[in-house]
Amino acid sequence: MGRSKGLQPLIEGRATADGTRRFRKRFENGQTDHFYRPLADGLVVSSLGLGTYLGECDDAEDGRYTATVIAAVEKGVNLLDTAINYRCQRSERAIREAVRTLMSRGAIKREEIVVCTKGGYIPLERTPPATKEGYRGFLDSEYYGPGVMQPEDVVSGGHCLTPRYLNDQIERSRRNLGLAFIDLYYLHNPEQQLDVLTRSKFLSAIGAAFSALEQQIERGIIGFYGCSTWNGFRVPPEARNHLSLEELVTIAREVGGESHHFRIAQLPINLAMTEAVRVPTQCVGSERVSVLEAAHRFGVGIVGSATLMQSQLTRSLPEQLRSAFPGFNSDARRAIAFAQSLPLTAALVGMKSVAHLEQNLERAELS
Repeated sequence: MGRSKGLQPLIEGRATADGTRRFRKRFENGQTDHFYRPLADGLVVSSLGLGTYLGECDDAEDGRYTATVIAAVEKGVNLLDTAINYRCQRSERAIREAVRTLMSRGAIKREEIVVCTKGGYIPLERTPPATKEGYRGFLDSEYYGPGVMQPEDVVSGGHCLTPRYLNDQIERSRRNLGLAFIDLYYLHNPEQQLDVLTRSKFLSAIGAAFSALEQQIERGIIGFYGCSTWNGFRVPPEARNHLSLEELVTIAREVGGESHHFRIAQLPINLAMTEAVRVPTQCVGSERVSVLEAAHRFGVGIVGSATLMQSQLTRSLPEQLRSAFPGFNSDARRAIAFAQSLPLTAALVGMKSVAHLEQNLERAELS
């Protein structure tokens, strides 16, 4: 069993098709139809995933997240989404505490839950440095000095996708999560690199990153990978920071063959950000199609983020939407229902309150 420095041994195991189906069977009677959906490789996940992006970098927030993750899993949510840079690595560690608690209670087995994290942005340690000099000192001691990366590898002051850096980040995430295996690993906003790189150099960098991730899969460290983006898939091909699913899948095939493991794309999809549904931002051959259509053609799953647009869609929705999604008692639940009505694998909602969790899992009361 792997060991994390100064912590308990890493939990062995990974999400499996049998385990996630067993989880679904245990909870599906309490959920709406089609609440559980296929992810990849036979895995089944809740169509509401728990996100961990927002919040203060303090112990109290850690406790709230841990409690909410525990409650979410006990209510049938088995998709947990985080990133190493969220809340200065605290979000990954909050998930670790929740998973250990759940497993010690016998509430779950490791193979029943799907844990996803991301790498790309340089993560701080517990709290942000007070000064720019402090940040530079942190980079020197933590990354430049040990040779994890060089200053020229860093884009926009804090983004890196080199293979050595990604390998380092995966090991840190394993320690933070307390897990020997990461089910799904995303490159985090890879379009950030296009602020500096030409398109051809960017595609070469993606190829090197995908190759590193395929090697991690061969080592039995991660299950499959994807790209988690903010703008890349939502902007037209003419935009500098555009991401092409066709190009990404082509690169994945080049480095991993037809059985490559690039399987998921994550992007904002909500009532106010509907580009994935209505805007033809992707080229498939000579045809312009939406992200959802392109993903379907390439066999790539879609996970929607920002489902509540950082709480802006939790109130004051127009009356037409209330009638379009009847039976719910909150605008937040209506916004989630919109995302779940689309052909997505899951919609992510950031939740650090058990009360909000219960509201967001509410079933429609139809007469």
